[in-house]
This record gives sequence, C-alpha cells and structure tokens, in this order.
Amino acid sequence: MTEALIDYGLFAAKSLTLIIAIVLGLILLARARRGGALGSHDDDDGSRLEVVDLNHRFANMADILKHATLPPKLYKKAAKAERKEEKARAKAEDSDRRRLFVLDFHGDIMATETGGLREMISALLLVARPDDEVLLRLDNSGGAVHEHGLAASQLLRIRERNVKLTVAVDKVAASGGYLMACVANRIVAAPFAVIGSIGVLAELPNFHRLLQEKGIDFELHTAGEYKRTLTVFGENTDEGREKLRQQLEETHGLFKAFIHQHRPDLDLDKVATGEYWHAEQALELGLIDAITTSDDYLLAAHDDADLFKLRYRARKRPLDRLLGVVQHGLGHAAAVLAARWR
Repeated sequence: MTEALIDYGLFAAKSLTLIIAIVLGLILLARARRGGALGSHDDDDGSRLEVVDLNHRFANMADILKHATLPPKLYKKAAKAERKEEKARAKAEDSDRRRLFVLDFHGDIMATETGGLREMISALLLVARPDDEVLLRLDNSGGAVHEHGLAASQLLRIRERNVKLTVAVDKVAASGGYLMACVANRIVAAPFAVIGSIGVLAELPNFHRLLQEKGIDFELHTAGEYKRTLTVFGENTDEGREKLRQQLEETHGLFKAFIHQHRPDLDLDKVATGEYWHAEQALELGLIDAITTSDDYLLAAHDDADLFKLRYRARKRPLDRLLGVVQHGLGHAAAVLAARWR
C-alpha cells in the first residue's frame, strides 16, 4: 500500500511538473508571437492591441513557397514582377483603397472574449470609413444568455455605424453563437459548420433525496415569491418548475424576436426549435447567405483590399490563461457530443 502511494505521488509530481512546463511554454510562445505584429499599443494595465498586415503575411508565405519550388531563374522573374506590383500598390495607397479588418471570437460558456471584442470594436469605430468591412471569424457553441447578449450588442455597434459586418463560421455558431452571427450583414459558413440551435435550456442536478437518506437538513430562505424557483439541494415543487419553464419561454421569445429583427425572412417556426443544421441545410433555410471558408473569403478579398487582423491581448495571470483554455476545451467537447448524439 505504501509503495503504491509513493508511486502515485511520484506520478502526480511528474504530471504537475509537465503541466507547469506546458503552461510556461505557451506563455513564452505567446510573447514571441507578438513580434509579428505590424503595430501594437500597451495600456496601463499591460493589455495590448495588435494589428497584423495579412496582405504582407500572405505575400511572405507565397514568396517562401516560390523560392522552394521554382527554378532560380523563374523565381527571380516572379520576384521582380512581385516587386513591381508592390510599387504599384504603394502608389495607390494615397487613394481610398478599402480595408477589411479581421477579428476572431472563440466562444465559451461565459463568452469571456467579449471584453477584448468590445475594445477592438471601440478602436475600429474611431477609424472606420464607410467602405471598410469587418470580418468576424466566429467559433461559438453558446452559453450564458446575458454574456452572449452583450457580445451580440457589441457587434450591433458596427452595424449602427453603417460599417459592413460579415460573420464567417468555420466550425460552429449555435445558440448564443447564432445570436451573435445573426447581427451581420452577411453570414458565410464552411460546408460542415454547425449552425442554429435557436433555443434556451436550464438544467441542474437535485440532491434532495440523497441528503434525506443521509439525514442532512437543507434550509433555503428567500424574500420574494420567485426568488428561487428550483434549487440543487432543496425539495423542488411543480410550481417552481412551471415558473422556470415560463421564464425559459420568455427568454426564447426574446431570442426569436432578436433574430427576426436582423433576419426577417427566416421562418422562425421552422428554425427556432433548438435543432442545429450543417451549412448546406442552413443555406436552404436562410440561416446563412453563402458557403465558403474564412480562408477563401480572405484570399478573394486580398487583391482589392488591405487586410488587417486585430488582436486584443488582455493581461492575464498564468492560472487564468490555463483555466480559460480548459473552459474553452470543455465547451467544444460539449458541442461535439451534442453533434454526435442528437
């Protein structure tokens, strides 16, 4: 028994050491990647807004591939032509060439990236021109109503300033994720992206009978008839359950009204059932406007637009970063299980 405990202790120590090393490595990698930014600005609290020139990044990657695959003479010829095009583009910089700003939003249950989103949008709205466009690459399987409602409200700020907003969904925009997506002027999605799940749910375990069996009393005191409808440890009533169902229906009604405001042609009786669809079906239902990946959307735009990727890096403690990664992973795991078992 003692040897087993020692072995377990050694295993736990090794595992903890490995986790710490991985976290530190991720932090160092994140700091190193900051060097690729076109420009950045640090706030007083250490947070920073970074801007990456995607046209320049695409050109660099293409040049690396040409250098590796073309004969020297052909590479020199291609490089000369590229330099000529760059000079032409530089001369055209004085004209009002349109700009496309790229934002990423990776959702979790509490939509924790909303803080960074609001900072980037505030910066954007200070410089945006009428012919600019914002592309939001959205990956969000939903979560808390109030948090995702705030995230959707941030996107509304773009629409209200008459700046074109496009949402690209490569993986999932479901529930609160679709609440955000529907604000856009246009929604595009990859062929197997998961779209929809327009519904509201509440679920919780109840340990009342277990506590009774163990002789444990639980007391809950409230002021207000419906201060607590259902409880985890107390005895739930049919009246409380009915009140919760009523609240869910009211929230679902608000959800549908919000979607109808921004996509009025949708048949909500057909799509607001809590079901999800892949992109082909979503296109037929009117939930999205086109099928394409965000990568192809950017490649199609880079010839006639200046592409800039914005990143807002809020200062976080290493533990907060680790917990954020875990929470994001759990949210994705839940979405994958839902997609497989429905």
